[in-house]
Amino acid sequence: MFNYFLRRFLLIIPTFFIATAIVFVILQVTPGGPFEQIMLQAKMQAQGGEGGGGSGNFQESINIPEESVAELKRYFNLDKPIYTRYFIWIGNVLQGDLGKSYKFSEPVVDVIKDRLPISIFFGLTGFILSYLICIPLGVWKAVKHGSAFDITSSALVFMGYSVPGFALGAVLMVTLGSAGYFPLGEFHSLDWDSLSFGEKILDQIHHAVLPVIAYMVGGFATLTILMKNSLMENLGQDYVRTAFAKGLPERRVVFVHAFRNSLIPIVTGLGHFIGLVFAGSFLIEKVFNIDGMGYVGYRAVVERDYTFVMGTLAIGIVILTVGNILSDIFYALVDPRIRFK
Repeated sequence: MFNYFLRRFLLIIPTFFIATAIVFVILQVTPGGPFEQIMLQAKMQAQGGEGGGGSGNFQESINIPEESVAELKRYFNLDKPIYTRYFIWIGNVLQGDLGKSYKFSEPVVDVIKDRLPISIFFGLTGFILSYLICIPLGVWKAVKHGSAFDITSSALVFMGYSVPGFALGAVLMVTLGSAGYFPLGEFHSLDWDSLSFGEKILDQIHHAVLPVIAYMVGGFATLTILMKNSLMENLGQDYVRTAFAKGLPERRVVFVHAFRNSLIPIVTGLGHFIGLVFAGSFLIEKVFNIDGMGYVGYRAVVERDYTFVMGTLAIGIVILTVGNILSDIFYALVDPRIRFK
């Protein structure tokens, strides 16, 4: 098993290089990058802010000095072949330098450092609450399969599943937020620094209720039904029938014999969750005006902040690949029959 996971970790290296190289080339050949934006701004300023005109051959029409253009190209490494630019970027990344964000005018690491805790807070809170609620609910639905509780809860769960998280968030904002029961967005209050420790906890919970509900609703039905179906499948196995035939109590059969094997489909998705936490949710963060990784990442793509995009991509690839390996580890821990060779 050690050799298997060692090979998996070593595969992170070629995966990282291939994925980053593909995205790097796409970004470099896509028009509208930082260099083009600066040149366009220079054109508009030279024309008195009136804009107009296409991007073709405008350099000569406004007489931008060739030395300035050449210096700007050197700054963005556009005077070098694309593969040389990639290796320069890789060399900086290996030294811990993800570059400087064009939009935020600060290092990418600092931008991520400021926004990542927000996405982790909401993602981790939603994850923990989902598992704490959905697993017992799925178990209870499996035990009471066909009952009024099972039918009613299934209807409610699938009603929630049919509503996108961002749409539910908007409805909650209009109803509960506008009525004054909860804040209208933001991560915490504007007077956060002046609050005491206890007041900060209450304020954070108050601001987190609606976004966390929006985060949870998408995977709530999937996790609940997955747990129920998995447990029902295991309750029909021969080893469970044998346990019942021996006279063991139902609670012991369910929670000792069938429950652990039923967790296998659940825990295999734990590693992938790490990547979701890092990425955040743009739509939910947009609705609640939360400046997390999802919203910032979207703005970076729209505004062609290639340095930030590549920096988050580099971190995201490592996190996702490590998360997939953790899924295999969780799988082996839950099911002792698994042997990776």
